[in-house]
Amino acid sequence: MGFLNKLFGKKEQKESLDQGLQKTREGFFSKIAKAVAGKSTVDEEVLDEVENALVSADVGVETTVKIIDRLEKRVAKDKYLNTSELNTILKQEIQDILVSAPQDNSYSNYELPSTHKPHVILVVGVNGVGKTTTIGKLAYNFSNAGKSVLLGAADTFRAAAVDQLTIWSERTNVPIVKKEMGSDPASVAYDTVISGLARNSDVIIIDTAGRLHNKAHLMDELSKIKRVIQKSIPEAPHEVLLVLDGSTGQNALEQAKHFTAATDVTALAITKLDGTAKGGVVLAIADQFKIPVKFIGVGEKAQDLLVFDKQDFVDGLFQLS
Repeated sequence: MGFLNKLFGKKEQKESLDQGLQKTREGFFSKIAKAVAGKSTVDEEVLDEVENALVSADVGVETTVKIIDRLEKRVAKDKYLNTSELNTILKQEIQDILVSAPQDNSYSNYELPSTHKPHVILVVGVNGVGKTTTIGKLAYNFSNAGKSVLLGAADTFRAAAVDQLTIWSERTNVPIVKKEMGSDPASVAYDTVISGLARNSDVIIIDTAGRLHNKAHLMDELSKIKRVIQKSIPEAPHEVLLVLDGSTGQNALEQAKHFTAATDVTALAITKLDGTAKGGVVLAIADQFKIPVKFIGVGEKAQDLLVFDKQDFVDGLFQLS
């Protein structure tokens, strides 16, 4: 399998996450350090700087306001809050925000639900967010977790999408169902499910066209794909995974709003966190949408697509050593 080898262990996953959040962490804490320079207590000026640091990390206004409100209450309650305690308290408040967000650990260690087989995942998202690459990485990780995987190239509007998914199919030694460019995406999805049933596949991952998220035909197309899939597996798709580019910050939030309005998104994957200082967008998305973040991309390697863990994420954000 060439450059691909094995699943990361817990230690390697932590290292990958810590490295992937480096730019966000450095940008965030440099602003915090500036905020508390020469200060002995957390005052209004410090809180303003903390607010600025959160917004700069693309935590988002709504979530930032929640965090600052909690800090203000803490300051009012404790009367005298030492600036040396700020990071610890900020970590606690961010942790509390994430804990209250939806969480689904169904893919822990890339395991699959035992209630059905095959498990059908429909992947949606605009072009350029890393959707096809994410599918390839999912195929790799599920395969290395001992699952039999089948890919469906239903993004038939871009030859590059089919070609890219075919490359991942070859890299990971995972079979793929595809047709010529311009074919009906629903027919590709149907053939993929039929093939998956015949192969007794554990998981079927279907790519869909990355149309502009504000187009009405997106809803119609995804609805048609769902209908044809359900002819063979009535309860499918079991997951509709929306892929968002974390490096786009607030634009990712806008895309999430459009896609969740267009179709029943059940899970989120946030990519490209390693190349941006806007990793705080994960907090905003987890807080504002009642949809669990299940995967985050923190690097180029297939193993750098990590199953999202709230505690690990907060620890990675506050890893100061």
